Amino acid sequence: MVIREDNSILSVRRQCELLELNRSSLYYVPVDLTEEDRRLMDAIDVEFTACPFYGVRKIARELCKKGWDVGRKRVRTLMRLMGLEAVIPTKNTSRRNPEHKVYPYLLRGIKINHVNQVWGMDITYVRLGNGFAYLAAVMDWHSRYVIAWRLSNTLTTDFCVDCLNDALQYGKPEIFNTDQGCQFTSAEFTQVLLDKGIKISMDGRGRCLDNIFVERLWRSVKYENVYLKGYQSIPEAREGLREYFDFYNMERSHQSLGYKTPWEMYSGLEIVEPRGIAAQKI
Repeated sequence: MVIREDNSILSVRRQCELLELNRSSLYYVPVDLTEEDRRLMDAIDVEFTACPFYGVRKIARELCKKGWDVGRKRVRTLMRLMGLEAVIPTKNTSRRNPEHKVYPYLLRGIKINHVNQVWGMDITYVRLGNGFAYLAAVMDWHSRYVIAWRLSNTLTTDFCVDCLNDALQYGKPEIFNTDQGCQFTSAEFTQVLLDKGIKISMDGRGRCLDNIFVERLWRSVKYENVYLKGYQSIPEAREGLREYFDFYNMERSHQSLGYKTPWEMYSGLEIVEPRGIAAQKI
């Protein structure tokens, strides 16, 4: 794949869109990681996915039990690189930009009883054979339907904005909930929501239940797909995740939904519509 900045017909932005490439990737300089660091990050990912309420100390302790010679400072450094934070009350765990506006959490005490009432968005680490990537997804909380998702090798705001814009082509929620990460508190991201008249809600620091539906989604994605498939590259992971999200939305029934699929709940239909509505845009 070649991006040509001197192309007189297609802009760099449009070339990136056609190639499903984030613009920031053009200017991204990879961080040098040792093979041991990469394997340690994969081990951290497994521990965090199993116990997202574990902080740096507990994860470091669990890794030591499994034979890793590692201290909490190294674990903390790698967790920051991975974009991981424990979902428990701790001091200064939210890596937000202090210049960005933080919105209050609007969902306390609210009964979520219809589609497009609340959407949530989050980012997770995805391990690859030759490195790692970041996966973002937008989910309707009532139906658990994954409306849009994107995969990127950089943890940048434009990657999240692109995923948000993908989702908004299919509908509009009353409330949009995220954590207080700098990608979500940025003016570039929040302005998209404000322009649509969507109320913005942000998790309180260390509140493990504020975005629990997306946390459950990440467990399913990793245990049912990523860990089993062992993707080696971003293109391979993108294709495999496209198939998985089709399955998750259209075929995977949920006990909490009365054994309906997310698509049946989101659409209000008992029949399966053409597959991959959310995935087709990715």
